[in-house]
Amino acid sequence: MDNNKIVLPVLITKNFVVFPKNSGDDRIDAGREFSVNAINESRDNANSLLLIVTQKDENVEVPTTNDIFEYGTLCRIVSYTDMKGYLRIRVKGSARCKIDELAFDPKGFFSATFETLEDEYGDQKLAQSLYKKCVSSLSKLNDRIPFSSSDFSRNRGEEVDPSAFCDRIANYINLNVNEKIDILKANNVNDRLNLINTFLLRMKAEKEVDQKIEQQVSKSLEKNQKEFILREKMKAIRNELGEGDSTENAPEDILKKLEDNPYPENVKSKIKSELKRYEMMPQASLEASLSMSYIQTLLSLPWFEKSEDIDDINFAKKVLDEDHYGLTKVKERIIEYLAVKKMTGNLKAPILCLYGPPGCGKTSLGKSIARALGRKFFKASLGGVSDESEIRGHRRTYVGSLPGRIIHGMKKCGTINPVFLLDEIDKLSSSYKGDPASALLEVLDPEQNFAFNDNYVEEPYDLSNVLFICTANNLENIPGPLRDRLELINVPSYTEFEKLQIAKNFLFPKQLKTNGLTKKDVAINDDAFLLLIRKYTLEAGVRSLERVIASLIRKIIVERLSNNTTKKVNVTPKVAEKYLGKYYYPNDGKKEENKQIGVVSGLAYTEYGGDLLPIEVTHFPGKGELVLTGKLGDVMKESATIALDYVRANADKYKIDSKIFAETAIHIHFPEGAVPKDGPSAGVAITIAIISSLTNRLVDNNVAMTGEVTLRGKALPIGGLREKSLAALRNGVTTIIVPKDNERDVSELPDEVKNNMNILFMTCVDDAVKVILQ
Repeated sequence: MDNNKIVLPVLITKNFVVFPKNSGDDRIDAGREFSVNAINESRDNANSLLLIVTQKDENVEVPTTNDIFEYGTLCRIVSYTDMKGYLRIRVKGSARCKIDELAFDPKGFFSATFETLEDEYGDQKLAQSLYKKCVSSLSKLNDRIPFSSSDFSRNRGEEVDPSAFCDRIANYINLNVNEKIDILKANNVNDRLNLINTFLLRMKAEKEVDQKIEQQVSKSLEKNQKEFILREKMKAIRNELGEGDSTENAPEDILKKLEDNPYPENVKSKIKSELKRYEMMPQASLEASLSMSYIQTLLSLPWFEKSEDIDDINFAKKVLDEDHYGLTKVKERIIEYLAVKKMTGNLKAPILCLYGPPGCGKTSLGKSIARALGRKFFKASLGGVSDESEIRGHRRTYVGSLPGRIIHGMKKCGTINPVFLLDEIDKLSSSYKGDPASALLEVLDPEQNFAFNDNYVEEPYDLSNVLFICTANNLENIPGPLRDRLELINVPSYTEFEKLQIAKNFLFPKQLKTNGLTKKDVAINDDAFLLLIRKYTLEAGVRSLERVIASLIRKIIVERLSNNTTKKVNVTPKVAEKYLGKYYYPNDGKKEENKQIGVVSGLAYTEYGGDLLPIEVTHFPGKGELVLTGKLGDVMKESATIALDYVRANADKYKIDSKIFAETAIHIHFPEGAVPKDGPSAGVAITIAIISSLTNRLVDNNVAMTGEVTLRGKALPIGGLREKSLAALRNGVTTIIVPKDNERDVSELPDEVKNNMNILFMTCVDDAVKVILQ
């Protein structure tokens, strides 16, 4: 035994043991993060050497010292392949090892100190005797172990290394992990040969049992074949007597259905071929059942059935307006599609993607579009899907395999031209099972989806007539190649006026019907609706508003039943407050009540809509440190650094003593510290807050601003102006300052914003200073 301690990266495997003196063909797929890090560390800093050990329980994802066997193998990596998601390596073992101490390296991998173990050779005559017994057993197991006895006996045993013989054979014997570890930790070669001989004898016994079972199965198959022939004769006799009943699984009925309907020729050929296989199988067998399921799936798919579109543009407008208020751009695009289709007689369906904050009607709009077109509708929720087979289906070789969601939806609709909603497409995730977003590339490409390949169906399927509509909250989470195939339509946040109209004309009647009331029982005036919108909800969409209205109606029902009265209830703001209790959002958001020093209202855009972002700055004696808090991303941290450096470089302009930067620590905080924040658009607001804090000048609390800042103090344009301006209006802000380059976006702002807010433009920080600092 070598007493010199060695430290190397450790690769921990599941149900796999590497033996020394192997042929270098041991392939390992590593996907766990610490395993990938160990391989990379080995290649970068350990001359491709690493220690491979096996964990005791394969279900443990992050093992500890107690979870692994103490014996392993010193190996060298001989090949390395990055499989995009995991690493595939081949290793060659060189020595047995015993672990002394396992540790987790700060770089993110396991390492260990260990001792290498040398082979101990005992009685040579005993070794030769055991070796010959092993070779004799091998000669009777040629069909189970890929070595013939001649591989080891051609030198008559004298020159064979019994240690290498054991290591090579151990890889091919059907052993569990504990048994393989017993072989690995056996220093004495004779002990190792004895173990191998025991296991080979066990395999011989198992083979004899298997042969006996095969003989019994052969007799059983002959019996099943006889039963098949008799069953067919009985079927013919029943048909002669007129007692035969036709079922949908009868081959004759399937062939008749194929001839009577215009199925594609390739589908007819596939079904006929599968029917021939089915007829040769025993009826009660699992394979026959799977084969018939496949045939029925092909038959039930819509290959030619098509619903007629309603080409009446006025009817489509009426339906879309009945179901949704606003959403002008989406409605215009559907009307354009209908108009062009009516003119040309045929048109490939567009691939639309509706994106915007939650609760703005993206999903329900899909149903309305289907109703307006007179088409079938199917919704596939993709949130959290991480398996490519969910899109493409499973191969038929697997028991319990099924088509993917696309083919399942087409089968359920029963037509080749439904409206197919792919909901929450930005919530897809990838895993070792594949990337479903990549699988959707074929589905959502008009140049490819006429021949979509599902792994289960195995025949190309035409999706070019399907109107695909995707929904998303955040476009940044959609991969670039997939986003490039989509026609993006923004579904923006609702204004207060739009929410009022939606509540009056859509949500309130819907909840009355749901709860068994009519307008003769309950009425809500506009002031009460506005109270619900302003004080009981704070959102971009109307989901919370609908829940609040539902809660109000339920409480009215309880009171009616408790007092046994049928008197109509007229809901005013006071009545609404009586039923719903104290306001959920009493302060109208986060606007400061008074003018403050070092506190500026910024504007943020999130996937849930716009929001007011208070920025607080203070300074105190220190050594020039910059402290940032509020769970900020890298871009936002850089914006704070740029803002401080700009103020420091222009200290004289703002009458700031330059010594203060060396003698003072500056702390910038973004409230709601548990909420992640990132992006450059708060740069100007941070700059103003720093200037205010260092000059003790008050900040106008009725002004909010947004804009990226540069080191020269320039204000760069930002995105999401509509959502940001609505958030400012919702929170009681009267003036917003935006970059001059965003002036083109102001024309698209709602009238509600333009009529009730003062929108000022800035080209640099100085323009904002003149307005907001007192």
